[in-house]
Amino acid sequence: QVNGHFKAKLDPLGLEERPVPDDLNPDLYGFTEADLDREFFLGVWQMAGFLSENRPVQTLRNIIARLEHAYCGSIGFEYMHIPDRDKCNWLRNRIETPTPMEYNKERRQVMLDRLIWSTQFENFLATKWTTAKRFGLEGCETLIPGMKEMFDRSADLGVESIVIGMSHRGRLNVLGNVVRKPLRQIFSEFTGGTKPVDEVGLYTGTGDVKYHLGTSYDRPTRGGNRIHLSLVANPSHLEAVDPVVVGKTRAKQYYSNDVDRTKNMAVLIHGDGSFAGQGVVYETL
Repeated sequence: QVNGHFKAKLDPLGLEERPVPDDLNPDLYGFTEADLDREFFLGVWQMAGFLSENRPVQTLRNIIARLEHAYCGSIGFEYMHIPDRDKCNWLRNRIETPTPMEYNKERRQVMLDRLIWSTQFENFLATKWTTAKRFGLEGCETLIPGMKEMFDRSADLGVESIVIGMSHRGRLNVLGNVVRKPLRQIFSEFTGGTKPVDEVGLYTGTGDVKYHLGTSYDRPTRGGNRIHLSLVANPSHLEAVDPVVVGKTRAKQYYSNDVDRTKNMAVLIHGDGSFAGQGVVYETL
């Protein structure tokens, strides 16, 4: 639970061979092969996960297997530093559950439909404009159904407006599939086509590259609500948009008299490299 992420299999190609910390070796604590089938009493109360199950006596082999299945798979979890027991238990319940969350057929069809839209968008661009720079979402197409589900849930909880900030990776997919920028406009930017001459203020007059642009849209949700989405334009400086998104959200809260700050929300999406390397992230936090 504490150091299992050090043993997680995070390299899909198997090229990285990381040494397993001694803390994860049962030998360090005096256990031998003969102890694996011994039963131990897990006298831990007010805990979540498999420690809360009505099986206080378990073999060491089963304990290790359950924990390795939860913490040493293809996803690493590091949360034991959180001082709040309720927050830890909330995470532990979701991490240590042996069976994944079950969805009904209708929900699975919605997820599949959204995933197909995301995947086919990237496939089309890769086929049509093979050499064009587009910063695709390949390998992370689940971002799109994840964002849509988040917006549906937010609207159900009373959120009316969401301001989104993200860098260029996957932005075209988000523009087309989430905030509904017209696909013909996106494709026209690939071909260098003529921009509309009328000053509508949406996609004209920027002169910027296609994967820096933003837009806004009133999106209908599955729950029958509507939520206003605003994707803020971002320059090549990866996290420069962070304080802009936070400030815009705060202004919306102020001018809409959102005293409880429950109707306007900010969403920042970070690249795994830029989050740790950019000082503006820490300054914004």
